[in-house]
Formats: sequence, C-alpha cells, structure tokens
Amino acid sequence: MNRKRKRSMAIQAQNEQGGNHGAGKAPFEGFDLTNFWNDSDYALKQYVSEPPTDELIASIEQELGYKLPASYIAMMKLHNGGVPVNTCFPTEEATSWTEDHIAITGIMGIGRDKHYSLCGELGSRFMIEEWGYPDIGVVICDCPSAGHDVVMLDYRNCGRDGEPEVIHVDQEGDYEITFLAENFEAFIRGLVHDDVYDTSEEDKQEDLRKVAHEEFSPLLSELCARVTEVGNMEEIIRAVCTRIVEDKGYFAFHADELSTLMYDLQFWLYTKSYPHTNREQYLKDYEKIIAFGGAFSTGGYAPGFVTDWLDDRIRQGVIVGTSDALTFTDTATEQLLERLKAYAS
Repeated sequence: MNRKRKRSMAIQAQNEQGGNHGAGKAPFEGFDLTNFWNDSDYALKQYVSEPPTDELIASIEQELGYKLPASYIAMMKLHNGGVPVNTCFPTEEATSWTEDHIAITGIMGIGRDKHYSLCGELGSRFMIEEWGYPDIGVVICDCPSAGHDVVMLDYRNCGRDGEPEVIHVDQEGDYEITFLAENFEAFIRGLVHDDVYDTSEEDKQEDLRKVAHEEFSPLLSELCARVTEVGNMEEIIRAVCTRIVEDKGYFAFHADELSTLMYDLQFWLYTKSYPHTNREQYLKDYEKIIAFGGAFSTGGYAPGFVTDWLDDRIRQGVIVGTSDALTFTDTATEQLLERLKAYAS
C-alpha cells in the first residue's frame, strides 16, 4: 500500500470518526474509550493523575485563563492524562513532522503534580512562557520532537469561555499553525494508529537505492581516491552499507558489528590521508565523511556511538598514539583490510 493510499485512508478515518458532535449530545457518545490508553510505566509516571475534582478544575482554569472544553473535562474525569494507543492525526498539509500527519506523545491531564499535566513542570504555561508558543490557548499534547511542536486548544475565534478548535503549532516553522479539528472531541475521535503511516518498506528501498547510487561527499571521495591497499574502495563501502540497510531496514550506524566496521573504515581512511589527526580533530570532521556528507549520508548520527567506539578501540590497543596523533596499529590495519576483502566484487 503506497503513502497516498494510506493518507487517504487516514483522512477518511478522521472524517468518519470526527463527525458532528454538537450541543445536546453527551461527550464521546458511542465512542469506546475502553482501550484508548496505553498505560505503560512511563505514562503512569509522567502523565496520569487521579481524576480531577471540580475545585481542582476551577483552579486550573483560573491559572490558565481559559475555560476547558466539556469533552476534555469528561475524558479527564475518566482517565486524567496519559499516552493514547493511537498517536497520529491526519493533516492535509505538511508539517515539520511529515507531509500528511502529526504525532503526539501524550495528552496532558488536569493538574499540577505530573510533569506533563496542564500546570505541571512541562505543562501549558511552561511551553508558552519558556518556549515562546503563542498565548492563544492551552497546550494539551506534547509531541515526539521534545518541545519543537505541540498541539493546542485555540481560543482565538471563540473567546476564553468558548469551545476552542484544536491546532498544531510548529516552533521549527516560526510557530506556524495548522488546523486539526473543530473541537477536542473531534480531535480524539480522529486519532489513528501509527501503523497507518508505516512506510518502513518504502524507506528501506529508498535507502538501498541511496547507498547503491548516490554521490559520496567531497571528503569521502578524496579519502577513497588515496587508497592503494585495496581496489575499488567505493564499491566496498557501498557493499558494506547495503548489508547494513538490509539488516536494519534503514541506513544508520549504531553499536553493531557492521557499524563498528564502518567506524573502523572511516577512521583508517581519514588518518591514512591526515596522519597527524588527534581525537578532537577526528570527532569534529567525522560528520563530513558520511553522517552529514551529502547525498550518500545517514542524515545524522549519535555522537555517543562514535566516542564509545573510539574509547573502546583505544582501550583495546587497536588505536594507539599520543594526544597529538592517533592511528591504527599495523596489525589492526591488516585485519581491517582482510575483512574488507569479503565485500570486494
């Protein structure tokens, strides 16, 4: 199933589930909330509070400066905050998250005690006052970006005591606002499972194409051109990286055996061309080789994996030297070249 078809199904699900739930109807009438929440240890610790009393609700509303929607209050009296099973909401325009949906991490409950509650340590006022989100309503959901986008109740059209719309606000896009739903209940009914947007097979095929055909970074091309010990270093690198994508399903280096081989290979290539390389210089230039090197790139890296690999190799005596220059031992170089032969065509 392609992405366009999946997007169409998600929008259809939103339209079918988020219909007209107007005045005179009980909140979430006909909607099964039994299996709505994913009560993991993390969710219980960070989000979920005891059901709010009317006194607590009134004090939270006073602190926030907005009347909370009846549907939100009704839901929180049943389960006060948490992580839902369905964490994606379809959009018809692209956001910083992706082209056709946004994702949430959790829904903030009514309270002050939990980190992710409306008036908690990382709650609505914190996101508005510390992160600069527009003071137009209430932040109700955090997102996987760790603060760089949120879901809010938007009171601009209804006033502080009215029925707010639900919007996505993107800090990375200069706080760009994307409309999501006409009210909180429609938002909840429109949430879909992330399986709807599972593109892992398409992503794998794209990464296989990338490692097979995309152009090397200028630095990696320069380093490969100086190799005389083995033939066709470029094909060897592409072969190793193809194996990584086939095993993982995507192009990334972590702490596994093949990733370690690529760390070794990059270090050997770099220090062969720049023999007076110290630790600081290598860690600074590492990202120019593959991590952020251009079209043939992992698109990022976790520095901890690289520093852990380097510390392990020094501890094992595989990499030796002084504070001014590091290098592989002759034995380590021979062993590396022998391993690379298995990937030569």
